[in-house]
Amino acid sequence: MLAVVLGALYVVLGALGFASTGGVGFFSTQGGLLLGIFEVNDFHNIAHLVIGAALVMAGLSGRAAALMLNRIVGTLYLLIGLAGLYVVGTPLNVLALNLQDHVLHFASAILLLAASLGTEQPAGPRRG
Repeated sequence: MLAVVLGALYVVLGALGFASTGGVGFFSTQGGLLLGIFEVNDFHNIAHLVIGAALVMAGLSGRAAALMLNRIVGTLYLLIGLAGLYVVGTPLNVLALNLQDHVLHFASAILLLAASLGTEQPAGPRRG
């Protein structure tokens, strides 16, 4: 369920982001403000659309697919959050990240990783 909800949120954010990026270069290190707080460029918007769509599809495909993609995307967002702390203000900031993006990415990582790791089924009783 989390994959579908968070995925839908990212699809909406990705789509709305294009309204904020007029005149901003595709890989610009500084972007337009989505919702007045998140800095985005077109590359960032496309990333949100792709990740969001993948989460929705995995969530609708079944539990195993959702758990796997939650773990993968959670890890990806954790890495993006950490890398973002070092690339802001440099030419490597091709996603036009800012502090608010880091908060969103870290929160998404925590939610997705907790959902994927906290729902493991315990091993059944051993038969011998």
